[in-house]
Amino acid sequence: MRNVAFFSLLVSALGLIPAAPAQDWRPLLNGKNLDGWQARGEGVWTVMPDGSLLGQRRHDKPDDPFGKPWPIDSKQYESWLYRQAWLYTTAAYGQFDLHVEYFLPARTNSGISIRDVSRAHYAIGDAGKADPPLQTTLKGTPAHIGYEIQLIDGDADKYSTGSIYTFVAAKKGVQKRDEWNSMDIESRTNLIRVKVNGEVVAEYAGDPARSKTGPIGLQLHDQFTFVMFRNIRIREIK
Repeated sequence: MRNVAFFSLLVSALGLIPAAPAQDWRPLLNGKNLDGWQARGEGVWTVMPDGSLLGQRRHDKPDDPFGKPWPIDSKQYESWLYRQAWLYTTAAYGQFDLHVEYFLPARTNSGISIRDVSRAHYAIGDAGKADPPLQTTLKGTPAHIGYEIQLIDGDADKYSTGSIYTFVAAKKGVQKRDEWNSMDIESRTNLIRVKVNGEVVAEYAGDPARSKTGPIGLQLHDQFTFVMFRNIRIREIK
Protein backbone atom coordinates (compact mmCIF):
# COMPACT_ATOMS: atom_id res chain seq x y z
CA MET A 1 0.00 0.00 0.00
CA ARG A 2 2.84 2.35 0.89
CA ASN A 3 4.44 1.61 -2.49
CA VAL A 4 1.24 2.60 -4.30
CA ALA A 5 0.97 5.77 -2.26
CA PHE A 6 4.62 6.61 -2.91
CA PHE A 7 4.19 6.04 -6.66
CA SER A 8 1.11 8.29 -6.72
CA LEU A 9 3.00 10.99 -4.83
CA LEU A 10 5.96 10.69 -7.22
CA VAL A 11 3.72 11.00 -10.28
CA SER A 12 2.06 14.06 -8.78
CA ALA A 13 5.35 15.65 -7.77
CA LEU A 14 6.96 15.18 -11.16
CA GLY A 15 3.90 16.30 -13.06
CA LEU A 16 3.78 13.01 -14.93
CA ILE A 17 0.61 11.89 -16.70
CA PRO A 18 0.13 8.13 -17.03
CA ALA A 19 -0.28 6.92 -20.61
CA ALA A 20 -3.85 6.49 -21.78
CA PRO A 21 -4.85 2.82 -21.71
CA ALA A 22 -5.20 1.07 -25.06
CA GLN A 23 -8.24 -1.02 -25.89
CA ASP A 24 -8.03 -4.39 -27.62
CA TRP A 25 -7.46 -4.61 -31.36
CA ARG A 26 -10.63 -5.14 -33.37
CA PRO A 27 -11.29 -5.49 -37.10
CA LEU A 28 -12.75 -2.57 -39.04
CA LEU A 29 -13.67 -4.84 -41.96
CA ASN A 30 -15.64 -7.96 -41.08
CA GLY A 31 -14.50 -9.89 -44.17
CA LYS A 32 -18.07 -10.45 -45.38
CA ASN A 33 -19.64 -7.11 -46.28
CA LEU A 34 -19.29 -3.34 -45.85
CA ASP A 35 -21.22 -3.01 -42.59
CA GLY A 36 -19.76 -0.04 -40.72
CA TRP A 37 -18.59 1.66 -43.92
CA GLN A 38 -20.05 4.31 -46.23
CA ALA A 39 -19.13 4.61 -49.92
CA ARG A 40 -18.65 8.15 -51.20
CA GLY A 41 -18.42 8.87 -54.92
CA GLU A 42 -18.37 6.55 -57.90
CA GLY A 43 -16.26 3.73 -56.55
CA VAL A 44 -16.92 0.01 -56.57
CA TRP A 45 -15.90 -1.67 -53.32
CA THR A 46 -16.07 -5.45 -53.16
CA VAL A 47 -15.33 -7.78 -50.26
CA MET A 48 -13.62 -10.77 -51.85
CA PRO A 49 -14.12 -14.44 -50.83
CA ASP A 50 -10.83 -14.37 -48.88
CA GLY A 51 -12.04 -11.34 -46.88
CA SER A 52 -9.84 -8.77 -48.61
CA LEU A 53 -11.30 -5.53 -50.01
CA LEU A 54 -11.04 -4.56 -53.68
CA GLY A 55 -11.54 -0.95 -54.72
CA GLN A 56 -11.91 0.16 -58.32
CA ARG A 57 -13.80 2.71 -60.42
CA ARG A 58 -16.95 2.38 -62.48
CA HIS A 59 -17.27 3.74 -66.00
CA ASP A 60 -20.93 3.21 -66.78
CA LYS A 61 -22.22 6.61 -65.65
CA PRO A 62 -23.93 8.66 -68.38
CA ASP A 63 -21.91 11.78 -67.62
CA ASP A 64 -18.53 10.13 -68.27
CA PRO A 65 -16.76 11.93 -71.13
CA PHE A 66 -16.14 8.58 -72.79
CA GLY A 67 -19.89 8.36 -73.36
CA LYS A 68 -19.94 11.72 -75.14
CA PRO A 69 -19.20 12.46 -78.78
CA TRP A 70 -15.54 13.15 -79.39
CA PRO A 71 -13.60 15.31 -79.21
CA ILE A 72 -13.73 16.39 -75.58
CA ASP A 73 -11.61 19.24 -74.29
CA SER A 74 -8.87 18.90 -71.67
CA LYS A 75 -10.97 20.54 -68.98
CA GLN A 76 -13.75 17.98 -69.43
CA TYR A 77 -11.23 15.15 -69.34
CA GLU A 78 -9.42 16.36 -66.22
CA SER A 79 -12.71 17.01 -64.43
CA TRP A 80 -13.60 13.36 -65.02
CA LEU A 81 -10.12 11.92 -64.48
CA TYR A 82 -9.45 13.44 -61.05
CA ARG A 83 -12.89 12.90 -59.56
CA GLN A 84 -12.13 10.92 -56.42
CA ALA A 85 -14.07 8.16 -54.69
CA TRP A 86 -13.78 7.14 -51.05
CA LEU A 87 -14.92 4.56 -48.53
CA TYR A 88 -15.36 5.89 -44.98
CA THR A 89 -16.02 4.32 -41.62
CA THR A 90 -19.40 5.37 -40.30
CA ALA A 91 -17.78 5.92 -36.89
CA ALA A 92 -15.33 8.68 -36.00
CA TYR A 93 -12.08 8.11 -34.12
CA GLY A 94 -9.67 10.30 -32.18
CA GLN A 95 -6.67 8.62 -30.60
CA PHE A 96 -5.97 5.20 -32.08
CA ASP A 97 -3.57 2.79 -33.72
CA LEU A 98 -4.59 1.64 -37.21
CA HIS A 99 -3.14 -1.35 -39.04
CA VAL A 100 -3.75 -1.86 -42.77
CA GLU A 101 -2.24 -4.19 -45.35
CA TYR A 102 -2.47 -3.05 -48.97
CA PHE A 103 -1.55 -4.04 -52.51
CA LEU A 104 -0.84 -1.39 -55.17
CA PRO A 105 -0.61 -2.37 -58.84
CA ALA A 106 1.77 -0.38 -61.05
CA ARG A 107 1.06 3.36 -61.27
CA THR A 108 -1.67 3.24 -58.61
CA ASN A 109 -2.39 6.31 -56.48
CA SER A 110 -4.45 5.89 -53.32
CA GLY A 111 -4.45 7.01 -49.71
CA ILE A 112 -5.86 6.70 -46.20
CA SER A 113 -7.52 9.70 -44.60
CA ILE A 114 -7.98 10.42 -40.92
CA ARG A 115 -9.87 13.22 -39.15
CA ASP A 116 -11.64 14.31 -42.35
CA VAL A 117 -14.94 15.62 -41.03
CA SER A 118 -16.09 16.48 -44.58
CA ARG A 119 -16.05 12.83 -45.67
CA ALA A 120 -14.62 13.93 -49.04
CA HIS A 121 -17.59 16.21 -49.77
CA TYR A 122 -15.54 18.44 -52.08
CA ALA A 123 -13.58 15.67 -53.82
CA ILE A 124 -16.19 13.23 -55.09
CA GLY A 125 -18.27 15.34 -57.49
CA ASP A 126 -17.78 16.98 -60.82
CA ALA A 127 -15.58 20.06 -60.39
CA GLY A 128 -18.26 22.38 -61.75
CA LYS A 129 -21.18 20.75 -59.97
CA ALA A 130 -19.87 20.43 -56.43
CA ASP A 131 -21.56 22.51 -53.75
CA PRO A 132 -19.76 24.89 -53.54
CA PRO A 133 -17.97 24.52 -56.91
CA LEU A 134 -14.76 22.53 -56.51
CA GLN A 135 -12.67 24.98 -58.51
CA THR A 136 -13.24 27.53 -55.74
CA THR A 137 -12.40 25.01 -53.00
CA LEU A 138 -9.28 23.28 -54.28
CA LYS A 139 -8.07 23.04 -50.69
CA GLY A 140 -11.25 21.26 -49.67
CA THR A 141 -10.09 17.70 -50.35
CA PRO A 142 -9.55 15.29 -47.42
CA ALA A 143 -5.81 16.05 -47.41
CA HIS A 144 -6.60 19.70 -46.67
CA ILE A 145 -9.40 19.21 -44.14
CA GLY A 146 -8.10 16.25 -42.19
CA TYR A 147 -4.95 14.34 -43.13
CA GLU A 148 -4.21 11.99 -46.01
CA ILE A 149 -1.55 9.33 -45.64
CA GLN A 150 -0.23 8.69 -49.12
CA LEU A 151 -0.33 5.32 -50.86
CA ILE A 152 1.37 5.40 -54.24
CA ASP A 153 3.34 3.01 -56.42
CA GLY A 154 7.06 3.81 -56.60
CA ASP A 155 9.15 6.60 -55.12
CA ALA A 156 9.13 9.13 -57.96
CA ASP A 157 6.48 11.36 -56.38
CA LYS A 158 7.63 13.94 -53.81
CA TYR A 159 5.11 12.48 -51.38
CA SER A 160 5.86 8.75 -51.52
CA THR A 161 3.92 6.10 -49.61
CA GLY A 162 3.62 6.95 -45.92
CA SER A 163 3.83 10.70 -46.45
CA ILE A 164 1.45 12.91 -44.50
CA TYR A 165 0.36 14.62 -47.68
CA THR A 166 1.31 18.33 -48.03
CA PHE A 167 2.99 18.25 -44.59
CA VAL A 168 5.73 15.62 -44.36
CA ALA A 169 7.42 13.66 -47.15
CA ALA A 170 8.05 10.06 -46.12
CA LYS A 171 11.32 8.19 -46.08
CA LYS A 172 11.62 6.38 -49.41
CA GLY A 173 12.67 2.86 -50.32
CA VAL A 174 10.65 1.07 -47.65
CA GLN A 175 7.65 -0.07 -49.67
CA LYS A 176 7.96 -3.27 -51.72
CA ARG A 177 6.68 -3.19 -55.29
CA ASP A 178 4.23 -5.81 -56.57
CA GLU A 179 3.77 -7.22 -53.06
CA TRP A 180 1.47 -6.79 -50.10
CA ASN A 181 2.76 -4.13 -47.69
CA SER A 182 1.68 -3.05 -44.23
CA MET A 183 0.97 0.43 -42.89
CA ASP A 184 0.50 1.43 -39.27
CA ILE A 185 -0.85 4.86 -38.35
CA GLU A 186 -0.62 6.14 -34.78
CA SER A 187 -3.05 9.00 -34.18
CA ARG A 188 -2.61 10.96 -30.97
CA THR A 189 -3.80 14.40 -29.92
CA ASN A 190 -0.46 15.99 -30.81
CA LEU A 191 1.18 13.35 -33.00
CA ILE A 192 0.64 11.41 -36.20
CA ARG A 193 3.20 8.68 -36.81
CA VAL A 194 3.28 6.46 -39.90
CA LYS A 195 5.08 3.14 -40.30
CA VAL A 196 5.48 1.17 -43.53
CA ASN A 197 6.43 -2.48 -43.09
CA GLY A 198 7.23 -1.75 -39.46
CA GLU A 199 9.60 1.17 -40.14
CA VAL A 200 8.78 4.76 -39.15
CA VAL A 201 8.66 6.86 -42.33
CA ALA A 202 6.88 10.06 -41.23
CA GLU A 203 5.86 11.98 -38.11
CA TYR A 204 3.91 15.20 -37.65
CA ALA A 205 2.63 17.06 -34.60
CA GLY A 206 -0.58 18.05 -36.37
CA ASP A 207 -2.20 21.33 -37.35
CA PRO A 208 -3.84 22.95 -34.27
CA ALA A 209 -6.60 24.33 -36.50
CA ARG A 210 -7.71 20.92 -37.72
CA SER A 211 -10.07 18.46 -36.08
CA LYS A 212 -8.64 15.92 -33.65
CA THR A 213 -11.29 13.36 -34.55
CA GLY A 214 -13.00 12.04 -37.65
CA PRO A 215 -13.69 8.94 -39.74
CA ILE A 216 -11.10 6.76 -41.45
CA GLY A 217 -11.23 6.76 -45.25
CA LEU A 218 -9.81 4.68 -48.11
CA GLN A 219 -9.19 6.53 -51.36
CA LEU A 220 -9.62 5.83 -55.05
CA HIS A 221 -7.60 8.79 -56.30
CA ASP A 222 -8.66 8.86 -59.95
CA GLN A 223 -10.55 6.96 -62.63
CA PHE A 224 -7.78 4.38 -63.05
CA THR A 225 -7.17 3.52 -59.40
CA PHE A 226 -7.26 -0.18 -58.52
CA VAL A 227 -6.24 -1.12 -54.98
CA MET A 228 -6.67 -3.91 -52.46
CA PHE A 229 -6.76 -3.86 -48.65
CA ARG A 230 -6.86 -6.56 -46.00
CA ASN A 231 -6.46 -7.05 -42.23
CA ILE A 232 -7.78 -3.58 -41.42
CA ARG A 233 -7.91 -3.28 -37.66
CA ILE A 234 -7.95 -0.56 -35.02
CA ARG A 235 -7.00 -0.15 -31.38
CA GLU A 236 -8.53 2.88 -29.71
CA ILE A 237 -6.65 4.80 -27.04
CA LYS A 238 -9.02 6.00 -24.35
